[in-house]
Amino acid sequence: MEHIQAMVKNPNLADPKKQARRFERVREAHQTETAEDYVELIADLIEANGEARVVDLAERFGVSHATVNKIILRLKKEGLVNSQPYRSLFLTQKGSKIAESCKERHILIVKFLKCLGVSDENAELDAEGVEHHVSKETLKAFEQFIASKK
Repeated sequence: MEHIQAMVKNPNLADPKKQARRFERVREAHQTETAEDYVELIADLIEANGEARVVDLAERFGVSHATVNKIILRLKKEGLVNSQPYRSLFLTQKGSKIAESCKERHILIVKFLKCLGVSDENAELDAEGVEHHVSKETLKAFEQFIASKK
């Protein structure tokens, strides 16, 4: 703990270009985060209920129908979702691949956090934020850590 406190009091700033690349990566993750959350939930709803509807997304994300419709329009433009007025939502092949990848990352991160002793509820909550910002290298390290605990 003293080591961390010393770092906070006397931080060594990174090279400006390296630091800018770090922030750029975070900004990129934020841009894809909403799309990933939506396609993942659409896939989950289709698997559980046979369909995904705007009303279901609005309820589960805790946002208005107008917000969901705006995001669905964006996802259509990005080639991730298909829909027709007053019909269910469907993922394109591209959307399905992203949803599958997100689900795998989410499950891996939840398992990793549980291995660290994090409660089920907090592991799920924390994984929602972490899953969009973690690198492939870090995910691989999580996998290796989990395997070493078996």
